[in-house]
Amino acid sequence: MNDELEKLKGDKSLPLSEILKRTFKYIKPEMLSFIIALVLLGVNTFLDIISPQFSRYITDELVKDNINMGFIVNLAVLMFVIVIINQIFLYIESIVLQKCGQRIIYRLRNDIFEHIEYMSLNQFNEMPVGSLVTRVTSYTASMSDLFTNIFVHILKNITTIIGVYIIMFTISSSLSLMLTPIMIIVFVVSLIFSKNVKASFRKERAAISEMNSFLSENLAGIKLTQIFNQEKTKEEQFNIRNEEIRKQYFKIITAFGLYRPFISLLFNCTVALIFVLGLKYHITAGEILAFYLYLSKFFNPIQNLSDQLNSLQKAFTASERIFNLLDVKPQILDKEDAKEIESFEGRIEFKNVWFAYKDEDWILKDVSFVIEPKETCAFVGATGAGKTTILSLIVRNYEIQKGEILIDGINISDIKISSLRRAIGQMLQDVFLFSGSIKSNVTLHDESFSDEDVIDACTYVNADSFISKLPNGINEEIIEKGENLSQGQRQLLSFARTVIHSPQILILDEATANIDTETEVLIQNSLEKMKNIGTMLVVAHRLSTIQHADQIIVLQNGSVIERGKHQELLKQKGYYYKLYQLQFDN
Repeated sequence: MNDELEKLKGDKSLPLSEILKRTFKYIKPEMLSFIIALVLLGVNTFLDIISPQFSRYITDELVKDNINMGFIVNLAVLMFVIVIINQIFLYIESIVLQKCGQRIIYRLRNDIFEHIEYMSLNQFNEMPVGSLVTRVTSYTASMSDLFTNIFVHILKNITTIIGVYIIMFTISSSLSLMLTPIMIIVFVVSLIFSKNVKASFRKERAAISEMNSFLSENLAGIKLTQIFNQEKTKEEQFNIRNEEIRKQYFKIITAFGLYRPFISLLFNCTVALIFVLGLKYHITAGEILAFYLYLSKFFNPIQNLSDQLNSLQKAFTASERIFNLLDVKPQILDKEDAKEIESFEGRIEFKNVWFAYKDEDWILKDVSFVIEPKETCAFVGATGAGKTTILSLIVRNYEIQKGEILIDGINISDIKISSLRRAIGQMLQDVFLFSGSIKSNVTLHDESFSDEDVIDACTYVNADSFISKLPNGINEEIIEKGENLSQGQRQLLSFARTVIHSPQILILDEATANIDTETEVLIQNSLEKMKNIGTMLVVAHRLSTIQHADQIIVLQNGSVIERGKHQELLKQKGYYYKLYQLQFDN
C-alpha cells in the first residue's frame, strides 16, 4: 500500500505544532476580524465576571438593619444595563466570528477541491471517492467550528476561570486556598479525559470515512447488487462498518458519561464546603452568595472547556486528515521550463517506451511507432495488450518509466499538461455526462461558445438526429450520468463535445462499442468527417470499423507484433489475420 493511501486512512499523525501552523495560514487574512472578536470577548468576559459582585453587595445591604433602597435600586439598574450591553457585544462578536469563519472555510474548500482536481488518475484509483468527499464536506465543517466557536470560547473559558479565581481570592484568600486542591483535581481529570477520548475520535472519524466510501461505491453499483441478489451480503458488509462506528461512539459517550457526573459531584461537594467553611472564616452572606455564583462560573467553564476540548480534538483530527490529503503531491506535474504549445501538427512518436502501473509488471515493453499528421491509426489486440494504456500515456494520465513519447518532435514531458490536453480530444467507451443541459455538457460551461456553435457541432457529428426531436433541443435537461439518453446518444454528445473544442489529435477508445446498429451507422459517418480534423488514434475490437485506417498497429502482451494497412496485414496471415477470421468467418 502506497504512502498516499496510508495518509488518507489517517495513519499519519501530524504534530500539533504543524496543525496549528498550517491552520494559522488560513486565519492570517482574517486577523483583523479575529482581533475585533477578541476585544469584544474580553469586554464580555469582564462584564460577566463582575456581575456576581452586584448580587454580593445587594445581599449584604438587604441583611442590614437600615436598608438603603436607593443603593439597591441603583445597583439593580446598573446590573440590568450591563446585561444588555453584554448581550449586544455578544451578538456582534458572534456575527464577526461567523462571517470570518465562513470565509476561511470557503478558501479551504476551494484549496482542497483544486488539489483533488490536479491529482493523477492512478492516485484516484487508490483513493476511495467517499473518503475524498468526506474531506471536502464533513471535515471542513468540523474545521469551521474550530474557527467560529472552539478557539474563541476556549480562550473565553480559560480567561473566565482565571478571572473568577482571582476575584474569589480577593473575597476570601483562606477559602480560595482551601478550594484549590479541588480545582486542581478538576483540571487533572479533564486533561486525562481529553487524552483518552482523542484516540476514540480518530478511530470514529476513520470509520465514518470508510462508511462513506462503502456507500459511495455500493450506491453507484446498486443495479449490479440487485441483479445478482446480493442485498443480504451488502447488508452484512454495511453492518460491519456500522458496528465499528457504534463501538467507537459508545466509547466516547461512556467517557462523557463518567466525566460529567464526576464534575457535577465535585461541584456540589464544593458548594457544601463553602457553606461550612464560610461560617468558620466569618464571611458575610453576600460574600457566600458571591462565592456560590463564582463557583458556578468556575465549574461551568471547566465543563464547557471539556466539551470544547472534545470538539477541538474532532477539529484537529479533521484538520489532520485534510492536511494529509493536501500533502499528497500529484504524481504528474509540469516541469519548471515546460512549454506552452498553441497548436500541434499531430505527429506522434513512441521511442522504446516501457510502462508499468506497478513496479516492473510491464504493460508496455519497448514499444516504438510513428503516426504522421492527419493519419488515422488503429490499435488492435487482445484485452490487456496495452491499447488503452498507449492512449492514456499520450495525454499524460500516467508517466512512462523508460523511453520517450514525442508530439511534433517535442517530448510530452516538456509540454505543459494544460496545453497538451487542450489539443487532444478524447472519446471513450463509457461516456460521462454531468447533470445539466445538453448545451452545458457539450461546452462544459465554456461561455465563449454560442448556441449556434453547439448546434453546428451537434449537426457535424449527427447528434442533431435525436436532439431535434427533444422538446427543448440543446437546452434539454440531462439527469445524472445521462441516464435519460441511450448509450449511442451519449456517445454522439461526446463527439460533439470533442469537435466544438477544436482538437488537433483525436482519441477514440472503444467509442463504437455497446451501441445499436442504427446509431453505429451515424457514428461511423461522424468518424469519417472527424478524420479531417486531425490525427486520429482508434482502439476498436470491431475490425470492420478500422479497415480504412492509414495504419493498424497490432499489440500482444505489451509489444508491437505487426503493423500496416488492413489489406497488408491480411496478406501476412499473422495475428491480425486470425482476429479477422474469428470475427468474419463465423
